Amino acid sequence: MPGNVIHIKNMVCNRCKMVVEQLFERLNLPTRSIELGEVVFAHDLTPDQTAQIEQELSVLGFELISDRRARTIDQISTAVIAYVSDPHLMGKQNLSDFLSDRLHTNYATLSTLFSTDRGITIERYCILQKIERVKELLIYDELTISEIAYRLHYSSAAHLSAQFKSVTGMSPRDFRNVRPSHRISLDEV
Repeated sequence: MPGNVIHIKNMVCNRCKMVVEQLFERLNLPTRSIELGEVVFAHDLTPDQTAQIEQELSVLGFELISDRRARTIDQISTAVIAYVSDPHLMGKQNLSDFLSDRLHTNYATLSTLFSTDRGITIERYCILQKIERVKELLIYDELTISEIAYRLHYSSAAHLSAQFKSVTGMSPRDFRNVRPSHRISLDEV
């Protein structure tokens, strides 16, 4: 594990960052920065500290990533989740440009790597993430289906409904009425 930087799998939201930050405070390991999927420490880690971090992260549902390929795939997943979570970002830039800019890599390279590892395209993964976001907004029951479609940059409520039904097997309206108690965790999509 190189020096003072570690990469963490399944660290996909701000709550994850908070949990990881609390862990390192508890372990008395000062950090310079904590971003989704990456932590930079103030000092180089010893092998014992790295082993302890790996064990503690595992208990919390995270894992260390040492392989560059796995790290890139995790960065793609994290970036897609960030993209779907930010309606303003979706409105400013298309997904392929966003990923290329964020990861400083040609999109075709990212797409091939992701598809080979995950067995689905980045676009399909983005659709699945958007559907999970739609489910969340439907459960909150604060927005109409048209408002959700607008927020998530669907061309229309009909387009959202068709995509939702294709993925879940039910319409957004039926989903809202049934209010299923379980959603898929974003890192499991």
